[in-house]
Amino acid sequence: MRSVWSRFLLLLPALLLLWQWTTVDADPPADNVARGRVFHDLNGNGQFDESDRPLPGVRVSNGLEIVTTGENGEYELPIDNDSIVFVIKPRGYRTLVSEHMLPQFYYIHKPHGSPQSKFAGVEPTGPLPASIDFPLYEQKEPEQFRALLFGDPQPRNQQEIEYIAHDVVEELVGTDASFGVTLGDIMFDDLSLFEESARTIAVLGIPWYNVIGNHDINMDAKEHRHANETYERVFGPSYYSFDHGPVHFLVVDDIEWVYNSETGKGRYRGGLGKRQMRFIQRDLEMIPADQLVVLMMHIPLVDVEDRHELYRLIEKRPFCMSISGHTHYHEHRFITRKDGWQGPEPHHHVINVTVSGSWWSGAPQDNGIPHTMMKDGAPNGYSIISFDGAKYSLEFKAAGHPSDYQMRIMMPEAITATATEPTPVHVNVFNGSERSTVEMRIDDGEWSALQQVREQDPVYAAIVAADKENKSKTYRDLPAPMQSGHLWKSEIPKSLEPGTHLLEVKSVDMHGQVHWGRRVFRVE
Repeated sequence: MRSVWSRFLLLLPALLLLWQWTTVDADPPADNVARGRVFHDLNGNGQFDESDRPLPGVRVSNGLEIVTTGENGEYELPIDNDSIVFVIKPRGYRTLVSEHMLPQFYYIHKPHGSPQSKFAGVEPTGPLPASIDFPLYEQKEPEQFRALLFGDPQPRNQQEIEYIAHDVVEELVGTDASFGVTLGDIMFDDLSLFEESARTIAVLGIPWYNVIGNHDINMDAKEHRHANETYERVFGPSYYSFDHGPVHFLVVDDIEWVYNSETGKGRYRGGLGKRQMRFIQRDLEMIPADQLVVLMMHIPLVDVEDRHELYRLIEKRPFCMSISGHTHYHEHRFITRKDGWQGPEPHHHVINVTVSGSWWSGAPQDNGIPHTMMKDGAPNGYSIISFDGAKYSLEFKAAGHPSDYQMRIMMPEAITATATEPTPVHVNVFNGSERSTVEMRIDDGEWSALQQVREQDPVYAAIVAADKENKSKTYRDLPAPMQSGHLWKSEIPKSLEPGTHLLEVKSVDMHGQVHWGRRVFRVE
């Protein structure tokens, strides 16, 4: 008969596993183990056959732990009855995509389906399959590639999905980007339109990844773990990772749903939670220090409550940056010790331009789409991020404008030669940051530097003021102006001769990208 001690040792692994799950805000696991394999699907039928090649060393996760496949491409992971198992796409391979170009890198295990909610969740998936297999397909992924970043498309209805189609999708047909990402607020609360929105973006013909936003959750959920049911049905796990080329992408769910049973109301806040933090820790432990890591989230990192725990995981990495949406303005943040960052260099965080601009607000343009200028004075649009090994650069693209439209110069059409007060000139460099330089010259004269200022964009402020006076307008009001993070200011010399003059502006951003702007004016 075995001793009590030997029986305890036999039970110890199970007890440790139970402790792991119960200390990360999760339900104790059911007696289930997910098994399967990752393989190179040589005949393209999506099923593992004798002719296919098992892939060892590929990472697979249950959202908490990460394992790597063995020599036969096989893996095992514990799961409960509300789990998603997913493969972490390795470099040089692609996953299947749906008819809407959504990567199919996961399997949802919800035997009883999702709880009842306003918007449909996952239907009951039934018993756990004997093998959950992930087919992969070879593709070329060079050191240099580009990706599209959509912040907050946020359509309320079908009409605003059509705005997305005409304002940004049509001009991107034929893009050379390898894939795209929507950085949350895929919808504006009506989750029944998830599929229609995905169908519209799928016209681009490239794989499209998604980040969950605060307007993408089930707001009738009574528990945080049930807030993502509709998102999961359409897009899969709300946090995950994948490799493309030399870059590791980590998709973060920073929407925490907090339900008050006394009031019967819920609210969201920026947060990650213990379970997801465990996944992030495990994920980053497997990424070499010299590999660029890009974190993609919805709420800006500086507004996430448990961000300092995440800081500890990324601040020693020499190659790491992050991107968010949510605020409906475009800004480069450099996170420093003032926010508890302890890394040797500030962390670069991009708050991305939004597709919807100011929530599809403002007067309609000739094409019927609202001009929807953002409250920092920048136009609505999207970003294109380019990678070259561990290096990256970000390009701002204004919707409906040529690619060289990168700034707005603001000054009077005419200046009085006898004016006693200097004439100000403002330049809104849409993708500018504290690491940009902005200079100007008049009529081939000497270049002089402009000063970065924290002020309201004059054009945007004037539009908002005029809209307030327009009592007969039928369009949605723009938000109040903010202090723009990419505005520069100088003065026009009082010594100019009467006549027509040319003002030129040159900006150089943190990546060395040069952009030009020109404005013709006259002195009377």
